[in-house]
Amino acid sequence: MAETTPEADWVSRIADDVIAEAERRAPGKPVVCASGLSPSGPIHLGNLREVMVPHLVADEIRRRGVPCDHLISWDDYDRFRKVPAGVVGVDGAWQEHIGKPLTSVPAPHGSPHPNWAEHFKSAMTESLAALGVQHRGISQTEMYTSGAYREQILFAMRERARIDAVLDRYRTLDQAAQGGQSGGGQSGGAKAGKKPQQKQQKPQDAAEVEAAEGSGAADEDDGSGGGGYYPYKPYCTVCARDLTTVTGYDDDSTELTYLCACGHGETVLLSEHRHGKLVWKVDWPMRWAYEGVTFEPSGVDHQSPGSSFVVGGQLVREVFGGEQPIGPMYAFVGISGMAKMSSSKGGVPTPADALEIMEAPLLRWLYARRRPNQSFKVAFDQEIQRTYDEWDALVRKIADGVAQPADIAAHSRASGTAEGRLPVTPRPLPFRTLASVADVTAGAEEQTLRILGELDPADPVRSLDECRPRLDRAERWTATQVPEEQRTRVRETPDAELLGSLDDEGREALRLLLAGLDDNWSLDGLTGLVYGVPKVRAGLAPDAKPTPELKAAQRAFFVLLYRLLVGRDTGPRLPTLLLAVGAERVRTLLGG
Repeated sequence: MAETTPEADWVSRIADDVIAEAERRAPGKPVVCASGLSPSGPIHLGNLREVMVPHLVADEIRRRGVPCDHLISWDDYDRFRKVPAGVVGVDGAWQEHIGKPLTSVPAPHGSPHPNWAEHFKSAMTESLAALGVQHRGISQTEMYTSGAYREQILFAMRERARIDAVLDRYRTLDQAAQGGQSGGGQSGGAKAGKKPQQKQQKPQDAAEVEAAEGSGAADEDDGSGGGGYYPYKPYCTVCARDLTTVTGYDDDSTELTYLCACGHGETVLLSEHRHGKLVWKVDWPMRWAYEGVTFEPSGVDHQSPGSSFVVGGQLVREVFGGEQPIGPMYAFVGISGMAKMSSSKGGVPTPADALEIMEAPLLRWLYARRRPNQSFKVAFDQEIQRTYDEWDALVRKIADGVAQPADIAAHSRASGTAEGRLPVTPRPLPFRTLASVADVTAGAEEQTLRILGELDPADPVRSLDECRPRLDRAERWTATQVPEEQRTRVRETPDAELLGSLDDEGREALRLLLAGLDDNWSLDGLTGLVYGVPKVRAGLAPDAKPTPELKAAQRAFFVLLYRLLVGRDTGPRLPTLLLAVGAERVRTLLGG
């Protein structure tokens, strides 16, 4: 694997800072990088940046021989706040589970997984494995219910006045008290709002809580309410939901009293209680101190005053005796033709969706080549062909020794990790060519092999395995992303009416094309032929430079060929289309 130059790219520069900071904080101990993901629904390509930025930095640190631990904290003990749209196997019945921990919500119908969180976590875990992301997963359900955070919870409750004072610095007079989001660095961090009057409050009506837009983990309250400030939120032991209000707590005995909107109320010993969690704005800084996190990026919505990242930085220093992780702000990731992604809405592409049409190194490259504060889009439309072209062009530049250092570094990070290289296609033919072949053949392997074998007669493809997995990705893209009305359908019979209407110029152009088929039956040969016929008809040499008049003649000739072959004005690249149709059928359809 190609070595990266320390000063070559953003990853190396951040790794320098992280190693130095980790050595200052905890000399001799492994560096800790962190990500946070909430399996509240499909984990999309925007969430993937929350993982890829720490992964790339952690991987660079490991490449230098420095021990590094990349934690992915699964926020599976967050409340189920809304039923996401468009999830297969989910209906209105899931409304009754709003307010429960994600690991207590049933998985969608037909899922092999035991609960909602595991269903979505499993899909992401498989994608991360395919992408070569080495990490240590931490289930917050396991951490809270095992009592791992018992001392941290009791400490936070003892220090609730100090925590409240920090939060109060960021509360405004015109907003309701609300906290950050459900997972470190994801979208949804909101400013904290007006501090409610310190008086006894009845729990909200359950229906009102369930219907509230943004209720739950993504817009969690900061612990204000009831008879005072409490940073701990219990899950009701009867209805299992967090529609609870803490009404009293005794530091000495750890007796905590709460009421639930379901009507249940009880007093428990917090030193033994394992059915609740710290509110998000307190939970996140507690974990920074507990895990000793040195590096964790955050989304753009966490950079504003009052966001959970900013408030957490105050709390971890002033209350928990730790330090805030260093880490850049990262920008949003979009999809070609789609608005900013949100996992609460259906139809949002996930890493698994992307890996169906992109080779793993290509998807990694999209995240490695852009600095974290640069937004970018992942193409699922025709732009994916250009993305593959850019990747292939970079590979050629590296082979020719003309690539820039930062581009070489991004390619190296995309192609493999400190543990080794990722699988690649042995013979990576252009994606647009493979997509055109898949379009015409509808995936028929025998016909596909014939066409690919004729692309370069001097070095023919002898097995489709040479072109996999890229060929599989092209076939999947064509089948799922190309609208039916844009699919190529080769004519069964010649268009006698169009052929009969041709003038001498049109007939002569077709004659020249047909006459040159046998001598030019390869991708390069047919490319030269279809572009050269209009040049010859204009009295020019086949290698003449195009003029505006010549370009117009070529476009007219191409339209004629498309109409005769597929009955439309456009289609796949003509050289590929001719190979796909086959010489005999081309002659028939072109009146030869």
